[in-house]
Order: sequence, then structure tokens, then C-alpha cells
Amino acid sequence: MSLPASTSSGTMKPSRGRPPLPVIIIIVCVVAFMALLYTETSTFLSHSSIFRLKTCTRKNSVRKSNDRAAENHEMYSSFVDDRFEFDPEECNVASGKWVFNSSIKPLYSDMSCPYLDRQVSCVKNGRPDSDYRHWEWQPEDCTLPRFNPEVALKKLRGKRLLFVGDSLQRGQWQSFVCMVESIIPEDQKFLRRGRSHTVFKAKEYNASIEFYWAPFLVESNSDIHIIVDPKKRILKVDSVSKHAENWLDVDILVFNTYVWWMSGPRLKTLWGSFANGEEGFEELDTPVAYKIGLKTWANWVDSTINPNKTRVFFTTMSPTHTRSEDWNSTGGLLKCFNDTKPVMKKKHWGTGSDKRMMSVVASVVRKMKVPVTVINITQISEYRVDAHTSVYTETGGKVLTDEQKADPLHHADCIHWCLPGVPDTWNQIFLAHL
Repeated sequence: MSLPASTSSGTMKPSRGRPPLPVIIIIVCVVAFMALLYTETSTFLSHSSIFRLKTCTRKNSVRKSNDRAAENHEMYSSFVDDRFEFDPEECNVASGKWVFNSSIKPLYSDMSCPYLDRQVSCVKNGRPDSDYRHWEWQPEDCTLPRFNPEVALKKLRGKRLLFVGDSLQRGQWQSFVCMVESIIPEDQKFLRRGRSHTVFKAKEYNASIEFYWAPFLVESNSDIHIIVDPKKRILKVDSVSKHAENWLDVDILVFNTYVWWMSGPRLKTLWGSFANGEEGFEELDTPVAYKIGLKTWANWVDSTINPNKTRVFFTTMSPTHTRSEDWNSTGGLLKCFNDTKPVMKKKHWGTGSDKRMMSVVASVVRKMKVPVTVINITQISEYRVDAHTSVYTETGGKVLTDEQKADPLHHADCIHWCLPGVPDTWNQIFLAHL
């Protein structure tokens, strides 16, 4: 005998064997969720490195499109574009690409910044193109923060920052000064130029941004009175003491040295005093002399610097682009002249960067007691054949004449960089590490 369909109170009972509607809805939702989770997971694994899991800032965004293809494209793009927030311990800044961005304006120009040398003021010297100023470096696995002048000055409050090295390091110093000076009132800043030591002061922040000329870091007979003929230069590879007197009581030291060492396969080196002149030197292979010189510098840092007070950085070699065959398959003979775009070939490496010298820096720094942060700008700069001063520069204190500009093979400078330009990116990386 079957049970009645209702009780005396009129309340309906569910039919036997049929689950209630809410249960059916829950089951359907769970199945749908599991299917969606599987789809999301498989897409993530197929398109994204596990290291990108840290900062998928857009992966939880609501998808409104009913077009499955568009949805998959959006999901793929979000994982490709998402990168780490910058972490100097995690991010390999040297691996990435230059991306053209016409909307980015440099923080200064060679017309607006009064502290630039004429040597690097390419626009002022007649360079007609401007695209070289709108390429930004984009690392593969992290987001490099933009250079923020206010942040930079706050980090330098009450401190001395000293760039030490050659004319390429001077370019990095000028870049740094020009990127911060525009937000400082005129009566709160000044520049004192010296033959070897130049100081920019931001009074309100009690901060100084300084440059010290020491092209080899170690002492040489070409430090003050520059000897143009490399064959007549002699390096005192066992001493930095005369220069180092100016490196004391500094909060942040940024060193570099490379191009001046590359004046031939062998260098005249000296131990002890210059008193013996020409008779006291010994010729060494350049990488050997470089290693001895860097060890002398490293010994000074280890024996003198208090890492609790002073941070030490080393900027790697700035590449030269004097052999256009390195990147131009047509084998042109005009060096970097008229190049208007970076090299797009990944891992491009030219003859203007000596890997033996890079390995010397790495081996010396690795053995130091005082921590040294290496700012690796070599690979990223290798691509930028378009950004050198070329014929838009000066020599002997005079801007190149039209006749000299018409002869780039003999007069194009493919060592130094236009400002604003590539050294701004070096400082962007430096500030991110600071």
C-alpha cells in the first residue's frame, strides 16, 4: 500500500528517489567548477613558467566575453605579460628586450639639463632623429621600476653617492644628475667642477652626487695629463692609494673601468714607483694586467670599506660598436653611423665586449669579503648600436665640422652614448638595486 502524497497538514513530501532541487544545483556547480579549474590549470602549465606564479596580478580578473577564442587569448596574454615585481635577488635584468614606446618622454633633454657635456649632447650637436630616446628595457621575468627622481633623492638623503671611473662612468653620473635636478629648486642645488672630482649638491636633501675621474681605477701616468698614445701609457697596477683618498667617507660607491684597458693586446705595467720611468715597466697581456689591477682595487675595498656604512657597486663594461660587421650582414664600413634601431637578435654579442674581461670582474668580486653589487649593463647595451654619439659629438673641445661628419669612418664615436639615452637605463637598474 503506497503512502499518501500529503499529510493532514497539507505539507508536500518529496518523491522517493528524486533529490531536491537545491542539491541538484550544488552538484552541477561543483562539476562546472572542477571543469573550469582543470581548464585554467592546464592552460597555466602549458603557457607559463612556474616562476611567474608570484605575481599573476590579472589572473583573477572576471572574464565577460562569451567568445571562447577571445577568452583563451586573454588568459594567455595575461600570463605572458605578468612578471615579478622587481626583486634584485630573483630578477635577471640582463635577459630581456628593448621595446619601443613613443609615449615615454625622457626626464630631461640636452637642452634642459645644464650639466651635460657637449660631447654627449647629440641633439644640440645636430642629431636629426629621436627614436633612440624612446626605447625601454623590459626584462623577461620581472618588471623594472621606472626611475623616480623623488624616490632617488629620498634614498640619498644625508648621503654621498660617488661614481668612480672613466668617461663612460661620467656619462652615467651626468645622466643621474640630470634625471633628478629638475625637481630641485634653483636655490637648492649647485655644481662644483674639478679636474678629477666634480660634486653636485642637493641642499634640501643634504645629498651629493659626485664623479671622480680614475679611468683605470689603479694609478697611471695618464690620470691627469691624458696621454693620447696608448703605447706610452704606464699603469701602476699595485696601487690605488692616490685615488682612494677621495673615496673615503662615501655612503655609496659606484665603480667602473674597461675601455681604457682595451688599448691593445698588451699593456705597460709597473710595480712600486714611477721614478724609474720607462725603464721600470713590464708588458703584460691585457686580461692579466686587468686582473692584477682589479685585485689591487678589491684589496683596498676589503681592507678599508665598512659594509655597514658604505654600499659598493660595480658597473660592468660598456660595449663599443666600431665594427659594423658584428651586426650588419652587409658588412658596411661606417661603424655605428646612421644606425637608428637596436639589434633585435637575441643574445647578440659583438667584438666590442671582451668576455675575458667580464670573467675577470666576476672572479675578483666573487672572492671579496665586502659585498659588491654588480650592475650588469653589458648585454642590454650590446643591442643599442643606434644610441652612440656617432658624428654628433665633439673632439678636442670642438663640435665636429660638416667635413668631419661626412667621414664617419674616421670620426664617428661609437664608444660614448647620447644623453638622454642608454645610461638612463643603467641608472634605472642601479636605483632599483639601491
